[in-house]
Amino acid sequence: MIEIRSVSKTYREGEARRTVFRSLNASFVKGEVTCVTGRSGSGKSTLLNLISGIDLPDEGQICIDGTDIAALGDRDRTLVRRRRIGFVFQFFNLIPTLTVEENLRLPLELNATAPQTRDERVDDLLERVSLADRRASFPESLSGGEQQRIAVARALVHTPDILLADEPTGNLDVESGRAVLDLMSRLARENGATLLLVTHSSEATAWADSVLHMRDGGLEAESQSF
Repeated sequence: MIEIRSVSKTYREGEARRTVFRSLNASFVKGEVTCVTGRSGSGKSTLLNLISGIDLPDEGQICIDGTDIAALGDRDRTLVRRRRIGFVFQFFNLIPTLTVEENLRLPLELNATAPQTRDERVDDLLERVSLADRRASFPESLSGGEQQRIAVARALVHTPDILLADEPTGNLDVESGRAVLDLMSRLARENGATLLLVTHSSEATAWADSVLHMRDGGLEAESQSF
C-alpha cells in the first residue's frame, strides 16, 4: 500500500540545515495498524506529512499503490488526500461553527458523494462512536473524548484507504485515550484501512500489528512485549 523509497528530508534552521531523514526506506501493509514511536523532533509528524503529500521529500519516492505522490502536482496531491486519506490529530481540528453531523458530512460533500450514501455513512458512524444523540451539538459542548471520537468518525466517513493519526490521545485522559485507540483501530481494520499511528504513548503499541521506532533519521522495528 505505502512504500517509502530512499527518502531524504532536511529543513533550514537559521543558517544551518537540519536533516530529518537520510535515505529512509519503509513499507506499510494494507489493512495493518503500525505504531511509530520516537522522541519529540525525531520526524514522526514529518513522516505523516510526507505520506499525505502535505510536504515533499528532497529526494526519493512516496508511493501509494505504486503512484509516487511526490511527483504529482499540488491539485492531484490534494485529491489524493481528499479521497484516499483520513486524518486524526491531537487537537481534534473539528470545525467549531459546524455541528457534529455537519463535520462528518463535510468530507463526503467535498468528494461529491451521493446524498443517500452521505446519510447512510453519517448515521452509521454516529452509531458506531455512540454519539448519535449529539448529532446536532457543536464541538465545544462535547468532552475531549467525545470530540476525538467524532474526529475518528470524520476521518473514516469517506472510507479512506489510509488513516494517519498524529498523537491522537495526547490531549485525553488515560481512560478516554484507551477508548479512542480501541475505536480507531477497530474501525480501521473493519474498513481495511492502513492505520499509521504516531505517538509518544507506549500503551498505544498494544493496538498495533507492528511497532517502529524513529531514531537518527531512520525507522527501526521493535519487538512486541505483550
